[in-house]
Amino acid sequence: MSDSQAQTGRSKPAQNKLWGGRFTGGVDPLMEAYNESLSYDKAFYAQDIAGSIAWARANKNVGILTEEEFKEIERGFSIVKKEWEEEKFNIRPEVDEDIHTANERRLGEIIGQAIAGKLHTGRSRNDQIATDLRLWLRDELHKIQSHLTSLLTTIINAASEKIDVLLPGYTHLQRAQPVRWSHWLLSYGFFFAADYKRLRHVIQDLNYCPLGSGALSGNVFGINRGAIARELGFDGLCWNSMNAVSDRDFLLETMSWGSRFMGHVSRIATDLCIYSSQESGFVKLSDQYATGSSLMPQKKNPDALELLRGKSGQMHGILMGFMSTMNSLPSCYNKDMQEGTAAILSTVKLLSDSIIILTRVIDTLTISPTNMAKALEPSMLATELADYLVKKGVPFRETHHISGRVVALAEKQGKGMDELSMEELRGVDKRFGDDVLRECFDHESAVEKRTAEGGTSRESVREQLRVLKELLKTGDMPRWV
Repeated sequence: MSDSQAQTGRSKPAQNKLWGGRFTGGVDPLMEAYNESLSYDKAFYAQDIAGSIAWARANKNVGILTEEEFKEIERGFSIVKKEWEEEKFNIRPEVDEDIHTANERRLGEIIGQAIAGKLHTGRSRNDQIATDLRLWLRDELHKIQSHLTSLLTTIINAASEKIDVLLPGYTHLQRAQPVRWSHWLLSYGFFFAADYKRLRHVIQDLNYCPLGSGALSGNVFGINRGAIARELGFDGLCWNSMNAVSDRDFLLETMSWGSRFMGHVSRIATDLCIYSSQESGFVKLSDQYATGSSLMPQKKNPDALELLRGKSGQMHGILMGFMSTMNSLPSCYNKDMQEGTAAILSTVKLLSDSIIILTRVIDTLTISPTNMAKALEPSMLATELADYLVKKGVPFRETHHISGRVVALAEKQGKGMDELSMEELRGVDKRFGDDVLRECFDHESAVEKRTAEGGTSRESVREQLRVLKELLKTGDMPRWV
C-alpha cells in the first residue's frame, strides 16, 4: 500500500460526516483541508444560528418538532452562540467542515442527537449558506454605509471650514483655472455620494430569502417560507428554488460596487499624493498616516494614500476572480461557489478599512493656503479674457484666439499676462477696455463669477454642501433647485 493510500484510509466519512452514509472509503487528508471552509465561514456563526432557529420554528409549526423540542433547540443554540462570542467554541477539524456542521454538531452535544438530529429536516447546506451569506452581508453593508456616512460628513466639515482657500484646478495634470479648495474636495464628495446611493440599492437587492429552497427543488413539508423571511428581516422571497441556491449575483454586485468605489478612492489618493509632494506643498499628511525612509532621513512618504491606491487594484482583482469563477457554471449549486465566501470576506474588510483610513487622512490633513496661492498663475485667467470680450459681443471662437495671442505675447516677453500694458493688450485687439485688468486678472473674482449650480463661487459651494447634507438626512439629493 502506498503512503497516499494509507493516509486516505485515516478518515471514515460514514462515521463523522453529514453526508457520509453513501461513502465507504476515507477522504485524503489533503482533500479534507482543501474542502473545509470553517476557517473563514465561522464569521457567519450568528447568522447561521439565527437561520437555524427560524428553520426550527417553521418545522415546529408544521409538526416536525414539538414545542418542547423547539425550545431545547433554542436553548442549545443560545449556548453555542455564547461559546462563539466568548471564543470558547471547540472546533473539531475531523468533523467540522463548515459553520453549518460545526454548529449542528455542537448543538447535538448539548441537547442530544435525538432532538438535534431533526433540525436539518428538509434543509440543505445549499440554501443554508445562501441564507447565511445574505444575512451576514446585509449586516456588514450597513456598517460600510455608516463608515461612508462618516467619510461624507468629514468631507462636508473640511470643505465648510476652508471655503475661502483657492488653489489651481488641473486638467491633464496642467494648471487650468482657479478653484476653491472646498470645491475640489466636494468633487470627490459627490463621487462618494453617488457610491452612497448605489450602496443602498445593493443592500435592497440582496435582502431576499432563499431558505426553504432545499438542495434545489424546494420543501415537501409545507413550511411557511414567508414567515421565515419575515423573522430574519428579509424583504421578500427568492421565488425559484433552483435560482435561490445558485444565485451569487449579490456577491458580485457588492464586489462591483466596491470596485467602483475604490476607483474613486484611488483618484483622490493620487491627487493628495501630488498635493503633498514638495513640488506642490499644498497639503501635509499627519504623521499617523505617513512613514519615512530607511535610508533618507528627510523623507515623509504618503504611505496611507499609496496603499489606498494599491488596494483599489486588489479590489478589481477580487471582482474579476469571482466573476471568472461564476462564469459558465451549470445550474444550481456547485462547490466552485465556496470561493465566493473568502472573496466577500476579503472585500468587506478591504472596503471597511479603506473608508476608515481615508476618513482619518482627510480629517487630520493640514493644508497650506500660502503654497496654494503661490501656484495661482496669471495664465490661468486666460479664459477670463475670452469671456470679457464675449460680454462685449465678440463670438467666443474669436475671443478664444485673441486670448491665446495674449498668452503667447506674455510668454514671448517673459512676464505675466497681468503685467502687460494696455498698449500691448490693445495691440492684440482694440476692443480691450481700460477695465480689462480689473475685470480679468484677479483669481478671487474669477472664482466668484462661477455662480451657476455646481460652480466654484462661495454660494455655489455652499449650495453643494446643502445638497450633500440633504443626502445624508433623507437618502436622496435634489435633481435641480
